[in-house]
Amino acid sequence: MAKIEGICREVLDNAQWVAIATTGVDGVHLVGTWGAYIKTMGIIDDQIILVPAGGYHETEGNLAKNSRIELLAGTRKVKGLNGPGKGCLIRGTGQVQTSGELAEAAKKKFVWARGVLVIKAEEVLEQL
Repeated sequence: MAKIEGICREVLDNAQWVAIATTGVDGVHLVGTWGAYIKTMGIIDDQIILVPAGGYHETEGNLAKNSRIELLAGTRKVKGLNGPGKGCLIRGTGQVQTSGELAEAAKKKFVWARGVLVIKAEEVLEQL
């Protein structure tokens, strides 16, 4: 697994929103989440991102067949190469958990959550 640290950790900590991509029978499927949701749930050991899952039914189905997942986050609060704005691409594997300790933590923090999307980072790349 890769570590989410340095600039990419700063980007995630300041991102307003995060795009999440999985692949299914119809091709790429995109969903999003608020950066504040990730900050609230936390990142375990600088490697595992937790996202509260309300819907994410298609995402869950895609991950059951192909666990590959990508996240793209960006913020203008972190200095980029050519001025304000930096991004981060995270590639790894994911799973939606609707029971267990992590799912219960998500449900406690977000009354609308049915579980948690658990993402294990395998590659972390700076963008912009």
